[in-house]
Amino acid sequence: MKGAVRRSIDAVSRWVEEHQYKAYDPGDGNTSFLRLLTFKNMFLERALTAAVLRAPFNIRPWIGITPHTSTKGMGYMAWGYILMWAQTGDKRFRDRAVACLDWLMENRAAGWAQYCWGNHFAFVTRNGRLPALEPTIVWSSLIGLAFLKAYEVLGDAKYLEVASSVSDWILTLPREQTDSGACLSYVPHTQSSIHNSNLLGAGLLASVSKHTHDPKAREVARDAMIYSCTRQLPDGAWYYGEAPKNRWIDNFHTGYNLDSLQRYIEATGDRTFEDTLRRGVDYFKTNFFEADGRPKYFFNQTYPIDIQCASQAIDTLTLFSSSDRESFRLACKVAEWTIVNMQDADGHFYYRDLGWKKVRTPMLHWGQGTMFKALAHLSARLENGEA
Repeated sequence: MKGAVRRSIDAVSRWVEEHQYKAYDPGDGNTSFLRLLTFKNMFLERALTAAVLRAPFNIRPWIGITPHTSTKGMGYMAWGYILMWAQTGDKRFRDRAVACLDWLMENRAAGWAQYCWGNHFAFVTRNGRLPALEPTIVWSSLIGLAFLKAYEVLGDAKYLEVASSVSDWILTLPREQTDSGACLSYVPHTQSSIHNSNLLGAGLLASVSKHTHDPKAREVARDAMIYSCTRQLPDGAWYYGEAPKNRWIDNFHTGYNLDSLQRYIEATGDRTFEDTLRRGVDYFKTNFFEADGRPKYFFNQTYPIDIQCASQAIDTLTLFSSSDRESFRLACKVAEWTIVNMQDADGHFYYRDLGWKKVRTPMLHWGQGTMFKALAHLSARLENGEA
């Protein structure tokens, strides 16, 4: 297993580097010249986004969508390189991590005093239009965590400054105040209450406050945890969001929730939500995987098998593997299935398996970056003798 994981890591990182950190993104449909035909109508823009995202083959080259660099993809690549540097001491990994972090510092969202990041394209979903370059709490929190990991491993204080700046930005976001906690908004321009984004923001706030001793960040993080933990379903699941249109339960957003809860507990020592976490982990392991390690997208539906579900599952299960042997075995099983069934001979990971057809489109953050970081995380656990 150790050798298979390392070979996969080498192959995917080589593919990304040979392609100069450029590929596609599932939501990049509105970078097509066809957007002109939507006449800025949100329904038509959403239809274009969905058509490109769900196409059973890569239609992008035919409609003017070119490979591009993703901020979140660069964050995941930096995170993976840092993990590999810590394992191997190979200076190449350190240098590549620093280059990715430098790029992120240069390509932050404009117009904000603090560091934050978003998509380089307009993204339209059932929840509305997210303009190009609009920062989000999801992208900013995950990239902020990569900078925090860089500080912890490389020891350069500038990386903590960036992570702390992201934390400060999160504190400026709208919050839905309720009788049971407050929900951090997904976006800065309006209140958008989504569980995984709320918990990711809280996880970063708590993790940064461990180093900066910022009481406000810790207070807001706890309020956010209360909001989402009190809304956990009796079986241990979470809806994507509380609004009726957001009431679905999927694999990788559940993984984000669990990761964030664990980070909060580790950073603060607050054990209030340990039972919530335990029930969530049990639900995750029981409902999102086939017997052979194949990751399901929804709790009640296998297809499409999505590379983001695979990568987040490996990452989340590895996070809990030191205290839960079952999580470790399942992480290895998912990794093995994914490497065998979803990695091309050239090193890149496929986007989706529809059951009747594999969509081999190479994404950057959604597939290459997330799998690189997840496998680097698993590799560290394997190197530490967990096998």
